[in-house]
Amino acid sequence: MTTRAGFVALIGEPNAGKSTLLNTMVGAKVSIVTHKVQTTRARIRGVAMEGDSQIVFVDTPGLFQPRRRLDRAMVAAAWGGAADADVVVLMIEAHRGVTPGVERILEGITEIGQGRTVALAINKIDRVEAPVLLGLTKDLNERFDFADTFMISAEKGHGVDALRKWLAEQVPESPWLYPEDQIADLPMRMIAAEMTREKLTLRLHQELPYQLTVETEAWEERKDGSAKVDQIIYVSRDGHKGIVLGHKGETIKAVSRASREELTEFLGRKVHLFLQVKVREKWQEDAERYDQMGLNFKDGNA
Repeated sequence: MTTRAGFVALIGEPNAGKSTLLNTMVGAKVSIVTHKVQTTRARIRGVAMEGDSQIVFVDTPGLFQPRRRLDRAMVAAAWGGAADADVVVLMIEAHRGVTPGVERILEGITEIGQGRTVALAINKIDRVEAPVLLGLTKDLNERFDFADTFMISAEKGHGVDALRKWLAEQVPESPWLYPEDQIADLPMRMIAAEMTREKLTLRLHQELPYQLTVETEAWEERKDGSAKVDQIIYVSRDGHKGIVLGHKGETIKAVSRASREELTEFLGRKVHLFLQVKVREKWQEDAERYDQMGLNFKDGNA
């Protein structure tokens, strides 16, 4: 049997649907998905099997105009993921078209795309009429010589199977890189922390999602088969602590419950989740935090 395996980088603007596509492709939730931009920080890899091919997805942070150290490190990680991949998939939102951000990404792809297979995936196709979609496809293919173009709805699954089959043919002949039943190479501690961070982002809306981070401090396997998980939510200022806790602790209780339920379903066993909120004023300047998120602290230098 000839097997294939390779890395596929999903790149695009924040909120283009990269995490949703990754989770649909893999068939499990391995990447944080919210309606906030810039929610994916680490280069999360999901593993999908298609026939005799193993497709390892690098879900990169969204590409945007960076302002802070964390932003710069995220953008560097995104381009690093694309440069290291065998195949690059550029995701564009159909209803937004060619934005200034997309134009910047196309310039970047031109630099790294030499000798690399680059496909175009136009997402959220249900939001526009067919003539608009065809015009956008023509425009983008005139700007860059894409190997193929796919019309998809990552959320509804339309066109995703065709894209996965195509990717399976594009990755090089190689032994599989991961065990067949492994869906992500992130440590379970980080996946658990990402689940809690997602619940905080959804709950807090615009208040401070980018000013906090979550770490799994301890993970204890219990004799009854359950797991005890201790997590710390780090915020930048003392005033943020009250926002995360909420009135009479209602916010933190709701977040804990939602995260625990999802983690229990993901693991298929009971989880005891305990959350604490601590202030660490300059966590965004702490090199160790970047390592834990899979980012390079030095890439955040201006």
